[in-house]
Amino acid sequence: MPGDRRVGGLEGVVVGDSSITDVRGGEGKLYYRGYSVPELSGSVGWEETVHLLLRGELPTPDEARRLRETLAARRRSLGDLAPVIRAIPPEATPMEALRSGFSLLGRGWDGFPPTEEMFELLVAFPPVFLPNLWRYRNHEAPLAEPEGLGQAAAYLWRLTGLAPDPKRLQALEAYFVLVADHGMNASTFVARSVLSTWSDAASAVSAAVGSLKGPLHGGAPSLVADFLDRVGTADRAGEEVEATFTRGERLMGFGHRAYRGEDPRARRLRELARAVAPPERMAVAEAVERAGLAALSRHHPERPWGLNVEFYAALVLEAAGIPRPLFPPTFALARTAGWVSHLKEQAQHNRLVRPEVHYVGPAPRPVPTPP
Repeated sequence: MPGDRRVGGLEGVVVGDSSITDVRGGEGKLYYRGYSVPELSGSVGWEETVHLLLRGELPTPDEARRLRETLAARRRSLGDLAPVIRAIPPEATPMEALRSGFSLLGRGWDGFPPTEEMFELLVAFPPVFLPNLWRYRNHEAPLAEPEGLGQAAAYLWRLTGLAPDPKRLQALEAYFVLVADHGMNASTFVARSVLSTWSDAASAVSAAVGSLKGPLHGGAPSLVADFLDRVGTADRAGEEVEATFTRGERLMGFGHRAYRGEDPRARRLRELARAVAPPERMAVAEAVERAGLAALSRHHPERPWGLNVEFYAALVLEAAGIPRPLFPPTFALARTAGWVSHLKEQAQHNRLVRPEVHYVGPAPRPVPTPP
């Protein structure tokens, strides 16, 4: 068509307006509703961040308390989710199970636009579903959380039955804040596209989880942790990094499509990891960081390189006591706040998402005449 613009992966193509998250890749900056995200992660908690994303402003203390109580009530209303968990095949990975869980949560959610209650239930669902799934598969009974816990503390309590270490809890909550949203990323685009058809919010979030399941979008912290295991000690970092390039494999945790250089969230996660990770594990990670950046500069000098959000997230999640198979769905737990905020925005200014594609197949040709 005349004047069409074809860009692989839609890179740089603006598909709409949003007032939620401002990704300034060239500057290495990231903002939620005008607030610096790395600064928020050290200043406000999870519920305050959910309020900011979903409702547009940071809450007053009373508003934060009410949202905290509302989300706790939503978690209790879900019960133990045993019928949902038993309906999911045992061979399904935790991400596949979460995708199905969201879908089953939304039974009967017909009608457009979604309600605030639906958004709150979607945010409250993963901190109940994921621990109960994990415990069910490990032949342990589900745990009810004590009164007064926030979302991050409830997640850890339901996993272990133990009061979380305050420093590790703070690091996990800061991680939730850092990854809650990131503009029009792949999973958010999918979610908004689904809702644009007047489908329901649970279907949109289930589709988003399907997108997030890919290791190029959210699944890398577990792969980073696997790589650090393979390295073992700091003195082997250079050898293992070079072997990765020799095999033609991707070095996970480095580079981000949106940023020229280091992801601004990576700096904050490095600080958090230094505070909670075992020193020997941190030494391996820092050695891999140095070796990886040096190797990328040699092999790909055409662009600046830096860490992305997923590298030191691996150490923070490890230190918080999250089992490695739950790393990707824990990312989804946090990102659900961003998804529902975008769904609310999409519903308020809805237009069916319907891009064009440039056809490159055969020219029109006659249908063969039957013999």
